[in-house]
Amino acid sequence: MNEYCKKWGLDPNKLPKHVGIVMDGNGRWASQKKRPRLFGHNEGVKRVEEITEFSGNIGIEALTLFAFSDENWRRPEEEVSGLMGLLRWFIRKESKRIFENNVRFRVIGDRQKLSLDILDLIVNLEQKTSSNTGMHLCVALSYGGHGEILRAVKKIVAKVEVGEVFVNDIDSSLFESCLDTAGLPALDMFIRTSGEFRVSNFLLWQLAYAEMFFEPAPWPDFNMEKYVHLLNEFSCRQRRFGLTPEQKIPPTFNASKCGLL
Repeated sequence: MNEYCKKWGLDPNKLPKHVGIVMDGNGRWASQKKRPRLFGHNEGVKRVEEITEFSGNIGIEALTLFAFSDENWRRPEEEVSGLMGLLRWFIRKESKRIFENNVRFRVIGDRQKLSLDILDLIVNLEQKTSSNTGMHLCVALSYGGHGEILRAVKKIVAKVEVGEVFVNDIDSSLFESCLDTAGLPALDMFIRTSGEFRVSNFLLWQLAYAEMFFEPAPWPDFNMEKYVHLLNEFSCRQRRFGLTPEQKIPPTFNASKCGLL
């Protein structure tokens, strides 16, 4: 058994392959402490470092973190500027550790709104870690589920226009290959912190058969114990993918290929 799983009492055979987290509550956490909102975002980065390293250590294959939504561009300019500065700092600070920990780094979302220097940092780290074989760390930045789906549709339309595919060729597998998350395992587990009960335009296609967890603690207070508790809860869920409780789901079952996604 993986030594980290053993230490934390986790069953490695019942862990999700792909976890998506909406890291909510940084600003409100700071406001409750009468501190600037960016203080909360700084604290949130510490949780990113801890949860990312722990996820890789216990054998999770992909971790997608919702860092900045497409709608967040409408926030006060000072906060947006501060968040972009924090992003620059995080990539520069963590790039060496991400590479040395064998993590594969990826950013999903609308890159057209990002500054050129941030794009350079992202592309350089993606290229640097592309040959790694460990966990995928996927950061949703300037991201929205509606936008991702529209981008996928446009890619497919372009393929049809040049005769690369025909209308009857379009299926779930083709569609998923055009999503920002192409190549990642199916999303198994969704976590949202800070007590809000909505998905906020996050991984809308991928959420179809994910197990959902809504954690009351804000992201800066989301510690290892809370994460392990949710992972244990996940291991107790009965996932049927539309089948009956009596039907045994094959280990190689793929909901998309079976037309369930």
